Amino acid sequence: MSESAAIVMPKLGLTMTEGLLASWRVGPGDAVATGDVLFVIETEKIATEIEAEHAGRIGAILVPEGETVPVGAVLATWGDGTPEIDPATAKAETAPVAAKPIPPSAPFAVPSSAIGRIVSTPLARRIAKQNGLDLAGVTGSGPRGRIKLADVQAALAAKPASIVVARPVAARPAVSASRRPATSIEQVVARRLSQAKQTIPHFYVLAEADITQLLAIREDLNAAGGPVRLSITHFIMAAVGRALIAMPQANALWDEGDIVTLAGSDVGLAVDSPRGLVVPVLREAGRGHLDAVAADCAWIIGRARDGKLTAGDFEGGAISVSNVGMYGASHLVPIINPGQSAILGVAAAKPVFRPDLHGQPLLRREIGLVLSCDHRVLDGVRAAQFLDLIVNTLEHPLPLLRQPATERKPT
Repeated sequence: MSESAAIVMPKLGLTMTEGLLASWRVGPGDAVATGDVLFVIETEKIATEIEAEHAGRIGAILVPEGETVPVGAVLATWGDGTPEIDPATAKAETAPVAAKPIPPSAPFAVPSSAIGRIVSTPLARRIAKQNGLDLAGVTGSGPRGRIKLADVQAALAAKPASIVVARPVAARPAVSASRRPATSIEQVVARRLSQAKQTIPHFYVLAEADITQLLAIREDLNAAGGPVRLSITHFIMAAVGRALIAMPQANALWDEGDIVTLAGSDVGLAVDSPRGLVVPVLREAGRGHLDAVAADCAWIIGRARDGKLTAGDFEGGAISVSNVGMYGASHLVPIINPGQSAILGVAAAKPVFRPDLHGQPLLRREIGLVLSCDHRVLDGVRAAQFLDLIVNTLEHPLPLLRQPATERKPT
């Protein structure tokens, strides 16, 4: 097998050394056109569809779905006489890599436990069982003959004589429901957050922030005009970034028994994109003035909603912000994103009466904040101190309008 005939694991970022082959979208012998999705690569924070730049025909599939392989490893071959399609230059904005071919004599072995086993999706098995259908008589249309729901439905509709009917299952009342396959991003989010919730020792610190002054300043600034209309999220991102600078021990990650302290003040921002929930990272959120932070937020949100994020946009940051206040939620208790150590849940601003200096009721506007923390990195005291820094900045937001000093002046 020549290197020119190889489909290899692309490099999706400077720090990527391996990737999970989440799914194949083509099979051996398939003809593909320009722009067709060949396969889906999953890294720690993103699923990327690798598209073909040229037409061609698939040769042999060497790596099955679900395998994690190093960058440059050969995943499949192209058929003889077809143009080369290098997935490293495909539309997923990947960087070119040198292929490290796997000899044809040493493809990925099929586990002995899989021999004779009927490969099918969980939903296909459940529907088949409910209808007394033996999957041994069903031909699968998925990768490597995997039986999918559509195959089961077709078999039930056709009811050919060759299908062996198993013991009947008691009829169940029809349920009105619709189903759709989860997108690649939804599958990544489900898998990664399930893993995070199971493996990261979460604990939570709650606080209320009085943003009455912040809302007044925001209204005046937006009325005066500016490059970007300011939102509460912009203030929060800037406040979190500056809290990271003021308290570097909160800007840390757990890594296989080591606590790694990060440089900078990068903060992730949860964005509801057309393809699902994504959390790109805003660079140096604590180093700029409010207008600069707002412009950076608008830029990264635009890339997310246009589907133009790359793997590099998800790298870095020890903390993220998830704001659901626009939907009226009173509190949000979020799950930490894999690879980070904290996330701040932000709720809606609500009117409350608080006593003034003379004990008289005074109408204020407050938001509920919930800081989810990794107890391996932060204890309760440090987490409370960090959240207090954020609250104090939100309640006294004028310094956010200025560029922060890069160095402390000697006293």
